[in-house]
Order: sequence, then C-alpha cells, then structure tokens
Amino acid sequence: MGGIPTTLAYLLITWGAITAVLVALVIYGNTLSIRENEEIYLNKEEEKMMGTEQRELIGKMDTLARVITVLAVMSGIFLVASASVWAYIGLYRS
Repeated sequence: MGGIPTTLAYLLITWGAITAVLVALVIYGNTLSIRENEEIYLNKEEEKMMGTEQRELIGKMDTLARVITVLAVMSGIFLVASASVWAYIGLYRS
C-alpha cells in the first residue's frame, strides 16, 4: 500500500480543480441573477439609456450558463474516470 497511484492522483486533482472553478462560477452566476431579478420600472426614455445594462447582464448570464454546463460535464467525466481507475486498481492490482 504505497499510496495513490500517479494516474489516479492526476485525475482527482484535475477533477477537484474543475469542480472548484464550477462552484465559483455558480456562485458568481447567482450573484448576477440577483441583480437580474431586480425590477426597475422605466419609461421609454429611461429604457433606451438603462435597458442596455440589463441586456448585457442577460448576455453574460447566457454565456456563463454555457460555461457552467461544459464544466459540469467535464467534472462528471473526470469523476467517472477517477472511479473507473480506482475500481481497476482495486480489482486487478490487489
């Protein structure tokens, strides 16, 4: 029992890093959504001036949602790969 094999260690470190970035982006996305949910009543003149900020915010949230989806899939793939390598090591190297 010499410790964690190198391949498994790299997979777990990569999974942990991706998951940490994913959690940070989800928290950031939630702070953006709080700003997006604020209701502002604007007339036509104010909408021209202040409406662009809301559209930019929605654009950021859409882009962030795509990045979060990609990171969630990658996190799942690395978690399954780590579990597979761990199972392989347990079954065939013991």
